[in-house]
Amino acid sequence: MTAMTDDELDARIEKAADLLRGRKVALLTGAGISTDSGIPAYRGEGARTRSDPMTIQKYLGDESARRRYWVGGHLGWRAFAQAEPNAGHIALAEMEAGGVVSGVITQNVDGLHLRAGSSHVIEVHGTMRRVLCLHCGQVFDRRDIAGQIEERNPWIAVPENVVLAPDGDVLPESTDGFIVPVCTVCEGMLKPDVVFFGEYVPQDRFKAAESLLRASSALIVAGSSLVVNSGVRLVERARRRGIPLIIVNHEPTRADTWADVTLASGTSIVLPAIQELLQ
Repeated sequence: MTAMTDDELDARIEKAADLLRGRKVALLTGAGISTDSGIPAYRGEGARTRSDPMTIQKYLGDESARRRYWVGGHLGWRAFAQAEPNAGHIALAEMEAGGVVSGVITQNVDGLHLRAGSSHVIEVHGTMRRVLCLHCGQVFDRRDIAGQIEERNPWIAVPENVVLAPDGDVLPESTDGFIVPVCTVCEGMLKPDVVFFGEYVPQDRFKAAESLLRASSALIVAGSSLVVNSGVRLVERARRRGIPLIIVNHEPTRADTWADVTLASGTSIVLPAIQELLQ
């Protein structure tokens, strides 16, 4: 995508609204919809790249890496959880309430769609709100695990200025002496309910996303570069059906050539504008 003038952007927004009018619209959202809430994206201009992301293999097999993850993840989560929905999230929730949007398929783990009021949200990459025991399957609220961490590690403190990574992680100065949280039922290994690098999206979640898309007659991709294969697979299904495809993203995506309209702009600008035209 190339930068557009205000007039060009307005014209494309109007074209998008014309294509969407009278249709049930599904959304596929990525990190770009949450940047205006203070959560950075993995990719694109201004993104902070991570040279050594946590993989599921490393998490399961390396105790020191797991300890580092929980220290950084705890510090980052405290700040991450304070983020508020922005105008893009709110526009989608209001369009769902008005019968325009059928639901949201999100690659994000921040829970901001639900907090904005969207009721039909499929979190294909999981959520930071839950923690799972990998041994007995017990599910915990992240706040309870945070309490356990602070009880076991009373020295841990939340810095006033936490620099967030895209998944709510930070890089701690030291993990020495940190006691990793464990399952309070069986003392098994815990893992946040998110899809790590090297993991597959659970089949039931992807099927739910496919079902939502089949029940819709248009698709908007908002804030996703479509680098992750699960997103591309969903866009490919929309393309095969021949339904309108609108892409809103600052940077080029893998599916731009398939789109009926591309808008190189912010989701907090474009989605409320589309909402206004479809009211």
